[in-house]
Amino acid sequence: MTLGKFITLEGGEGVGKTTQLKVVQSTLQDAGLTVIMTREPGGTPRAERIRELLLGHDAESMSPTCELLLMFAARATHLHNAIIPALQRGEWVVCDRFTDASYAYQGYGRGLSLDHIQQLEVMVQKGLQPDMTLLLDAPVELGMQRAQQRSSSGEKDTDRFETEQLAFFERVRTGYLVRAAAHPKRFKLIDATQSLQGVSDSIRDVITQFVRASRV
Repeated sequence: MTLGKFITLEGGEGVGKTTQLKVVQSTLQDAGLTVIMTREPGGTPRAERIRELLLGHDAESMSPTCELLLMFAARATHLHNAIIPALQRGEWVVCDRFTDASYAYQGYGRGLSLDHIQQLEVMVQKGLQPDMTLLLDAPVELGMQRAQQRSSSGEKDTDRFETEQLAFFERVRTGYLVRAAAHPKRFKLIDATQSLQGVSDSIRDVITQFVRASRV
C-alpha cells in the first residue's frame, strides 16, 4: 500500500490556523482522499492529558526544559499511536503544529538549545518528517490583536502560552521564518495578513498543487 502524506500547519498566535485547518481538510477530501485531522500537543488520549499540563495555568511554575520534554513525550505517543499507523494505512494526516513549533517556541522563544531539540527529534521521530508544512505568517502585533479579540468574544480561553509578552512571540516568529528558510522544499509560506478568503484561496492552491504532484 502507498503511504499517506503528512501535512502540518504552523504559525504564531492569531494567524488563523483553526479556520484554515478546515480549508485543508475540505480540499483534500474533495480530492477523494481519506484525511485524519489531529493536533499537537495532543492527538491521542494520553497526549491530550499532557496537553492539559502544558497549556493549563498552575500554581507550580514550569521550567522550559520540563515544557520541552513534555512536548516530546506527547509527540512520541502521538506518532506511535496515531500518526504513523494512519500513514501506513495510506491515509493523509493533517496536524495542527508539530516539531517546528518546538524549535520556534521552546528553542527561539524560551532560549533552549537547538541541538538538544534536534537530539529529541532524532530520538522520537526516527527520521519521519512532514511532507509539507504550511506556515501562516503575520506580524506579531496583528496576530496578538486577533487572538485578544477571539478571547474577549468568548471563542477561546487564554492558555499559558498566550499570556507571554510580545517579545516572546517576536522570537517565535523569527524561529519559524528561520526554519522555513532552512527547509524551503518542505515549507510553504502563507501571507496571513490577507483577508480570510485570500488566505483560504492561497492554501487551496498550494494543497491542490501538492495533491497533483503526489499523484504523478
